[in-house]
Amino acid sequence: MKKASSRTRAVTGGALAAAIALGGFGAYSASATDEETAAAPAAAVAKADAKNKNTTRSTHLTIEAATKAAQATLDAAEKENQRVSVAVVDRNGNTLVTLRGDGAGPQSYEAAQKKAYTAVSWNAPTSELAKRLTNAPTLKDIPGTLFLGGGAPVTAKGAPIAGIGVAGAPSGDLDEKFAQAGVASLGK
Repeated sequence: MKKASSRTRAVTGGALAAAIALGGFGAYSASATDEETAAAPAAAVAKADAKNKNTTRSTHLTIEAATKAAQATLDAAEKENQRVSVAVVDRNGNTLVTLRGDGAGPQSYEAAQKKAYTAVSWNAPTSELAKRLTNAPTLKDIPGTLFLGGGAPVTAKGAPIAGIGVAGAPSGDLDEKFAQAGVASLGK
């Protein structure tokens, strides 16, 4: 059997001491030699990741842009004396920003989120999606969605990157008009 070098014993002993000090349990291994450690520079790890053809990149709306869009949406509603809630979700439907206008109804907050989620999921305004219910009534049964006017997708290079949802105005047409104002603010 090969005798371990003093470096290997020191690394193994140090790792064991660290594991015990941290209250760890289970299996630990620390048998790297100086040659093995030198053979795996950080640059090689980065190259391996960069060559991975099983990954993709996607474009996401920044929190600053989401906040700008939400505020522009709320401002558009307030100009028409409408009390609404606004939600901006990312490409994956995760909420980035929500704003509840003064006097907005309690149901408007959740409805705005669902409209935003629905718009980004199908990359279409929710008023258009509501029309599809005639031919596919079970669409409304998909969890987290709301097929009422008031949701608008935000796109980049033809792909959805976010959704803006508005709820609380007397009609879905008004809600959607305000959501479109938020989308338009991102082009400025």
